[in-house]
Amino acid sequence: MFGRYHKSGHHPDYFLLALFAVLTIAGLVILSSASSDLGKIRFNDSYYYFKHQITRGLIPGIIGFFLASRIYYQRYRKFALILLVLSLVLLTLVFTKFGLSKGGASRWLTLGSLSFQPAELLKLTFIIYLAAWFSKNKPGARGTPGGLIVFLIMSILVGGLLILEPATSTVVVLLGAGFAIYFLSGASLKHVLGAIVLGAIALGFIIYSTPYRLERVLTFLNPGEDLEGSGFHLKEAQTAIGTGGLFGVGYGESKSKVSTLPAAIGDSIFAVAAEEFGFVGAGIIVALFAALTFRLFWLAKKMGDRFGQLLLTGFATIFALQSAVNIGAISGLIPLTGIPLPFVSYGGTALAVFLTISGLTLNISKYTH
Repeated sequence: MFGRYHKSGHHPDYFLLALFAVLTIAGLVILSSASSDLGKIRFNDSYYYFKHQITRGLIPGIIGFFLASRIYYQRYRKFALILLVLSLVLLTLVFTKFGLSKGGASRWLTLGSLSFQPAELLKLTFIIYLAAWFSKNKPGARGTPGGLIVFLIMSILVGGLLILEPATSTVVVLLGAGFAIYFLSGASLKHVLGAIVLGAIALGFIIYSTPYRLERVLTFLNPGEDLEGSGFHLKEAQTAIGTGGLFGVGYGESKSKVSTLPAAIGDSIFAVAAEEFGFVGAGIIVALFAALTFRLFWLAKKMGDRFGQLLLTGFATIFALQSAVNIGAISGLIPLTGIPLPFVSYGGTALAVFLTISGLTLNISKYTH
């Protein structure tokens, strides 16, 4: 079926492997500092969050990385729908007695003493499903209304469940990656424009109809209007970033990570890194994500197989959008939103999924020209 490719392939892309290794190690180093004071205050253990990230994120992620890097990527085509349905079932369960709510959000599923976020799994399974579906159709069929209908149905189903959690920024990242796959699959221009218009209308309606989302947009448009209320988070994040100057205040020396900055180990961790490592350190982080994105797109261009090409495109868009949204929001370039920085922010499920995606992209890289 795929006669041009031998299942052993050639060697994986070592530059890509190096980028994943550097981002993972840098993420753990940054988290160790950002979480030390908070862990000491809450649990009398400066390494509490760091150890949790190791046991619930890094170790499962390394296992996922190893398996995904070894399994021939074409095998996922057969199980794409099953994997997506399983993810959606788990996502639905967060609204039942098995779900766990934090801060008004129902994003966690509990199994005994363990908890994880099913939404993170969609960054793997949703991309695999769309890549499998659009790669199995002939190029001429991809531009038909049927292709648009399938894309819209799946987007509405996935997006609707995520909006209920709520996880708006995850919707933007996932559907942005899905749109990239749909566009690259050969969709007609009018269908592409139609999908953009429908998505913009839906997002605008969701923002307008929910006060806290609308407040974030209004705060972005008028950042100095309510610095003690809705603008407090952004003000403190920008203060932390500015305090770092060119070379930072030094590793572990951030003053804002406990005293003033909200979500210092989560959505705001880039601000902590910028404070401790300065503009130079923050610039290196941005450069690493940019290099990762461009490398994945470059590999996608070299793929002779449509399925592998769409997978790499989808994952590249996931990394690009999520890192850009996190850094842009905490820097005041876009409205503030809650989404973790890949490989860096605290969250075991996210790290495990991103490492598994990393392993899958390395497997695909073995079959490029």
